[in-house]
Amino acid sequence: MTKPDPFKYFKTSKEIIRLAVMLCVRFPLSLRNVEDLLHERDIDISHESVRFWWTRFGPMFASEIGDKRVERLRSGPQWRWHLDEVFLKINGERHCLWRAVDREGEVLESFVTKTRDKKAALKFLKKTMRRYGRPAAIVPDLLRSYGATLKAIGAEQLHETGRWLNNRAEDSHLPFRRRERAMQRFRRIRSLQMFAAVHASVSNHFNSERSLSSRANFKKNRTAALAGWRRLGAA
Repeated sequence: MTKPDPFKYFKTSKEIIRLAVMLCVRFPLSLRNVEDLLHERDIDISHESVRFWWTRFGPMFASEIGDKRVERLRSGPQWRWHLDEVFLKINGERHCLWRAVDREGEVLESFVTKTRDKKAALKFLKKTMRRYGRPAAIVPDLLRSYGATLKAIGAEQLHETGRWLNNRAEDSHLPFRRRERAMQRFRRIRSLQMFAAVHASVSNHFNSERSLSSRANFKKNRTAALAGWRRLGAA
């Protein structure tokens, strides 16, 4: 059965929509920056069109990327997860963004809560394990809620802590922080949760480990990632 074309009722071509969404999510650009960059390519659109496109198609692209990645990861062993959380403000109130990162620094799951306690940590870990399975080891920061949570689900033997062990998670926050500054923060929990999930999937898709591969391999991986992006949402 052929999937319905998600771009069917749009006058703008699907190639331009994919390009706009990629620029908006992948790079630390404002909506007006994306509008100006497309204008230099003789593509005349409003920044509000860019906002609508990434809201409409961003979650769909992220879901398609994420489903393929989950299928690939569940077929093999789960090694080490790194867990950490960052604080963000929504309308002046502090919220917590929980993030799970694999051994390669790619984001597995993002989850937003108002609190930073055992209940929130338990919900976050259960959601991640339900999707990916149980890892061989879990490396969190020194937050005591993690120890209580792992004990509650019978996984305290997976708990690992140590100096510098969680640098993977700490470094993975940087791209999101740069993107957050460009967006001038968030105003609703729902928009933060959606953007964190979309940003994680897009970052994973284009992550080529530039510092760990030769220039030739990096160019091949980058070309393959771009070709895969251009196939997203294909009918």
